[in-house]
Amino acid sequence: MIAAQNLILSEVQVNQIIRRIAFEIYENNFDEKSIVVVGIYDKGYFLAERIVHELSAIADGVKISLIKLEINKEKPLSSEVTLDVPSKNLKGKVIILVDDVLNTGKTMAHSMSALLEVEVKKLQIAVLVNRSHKQFPLSANYKGYELSTTIDEHVDVKLEDPVGVFLY
Repeated sequence: MIAAQNLILSEVQVNQIIRRIAFEIYENNFDEKSIVVVGIYDKGYFLAERIVHELSAIADGVKISLIKLEINKEKPLSSEVTLDVPSKNLKGKVIILVDDVLNTGKTMAHSMSALLEVEVKKLQIAVLVNRSHKQFPLSANYKGYELSTTIDEHVDVKLEDPVGVFLY
């Protein structure tokens, strides 16, 4: 039996949040020559693509790069965290790590291992939904929506049709 889904954020709201996050990233990094947006595959990467699209439209003169990070979200230590570019390309860069939902912080914490193999200038976190069930000492610099839920509830972000954030 499938649990009933409650729409938390509509497509219009998701698009507004993505645009706002892009503006916040630019405001906090307007003096940078380049910004690297790293999306945690799969939904975090799709969100990162949309943030990069918005950021590219507003961040005149700033080089915006998109990188895919792959990690086993269920068992992060069972396989290597990989980037689709050599980590040496991140040296001295401003990095924005993006995922759809920040729940316990476990995925984000383990994802950082691939990003911190070289000295980066700045590392910030952007999420669409922050659930605040912290087990790791991380907080998002850019949050789309703060949601108080029980640990048993599930938040599902859909960035394809139908676009929205659902709770069940």
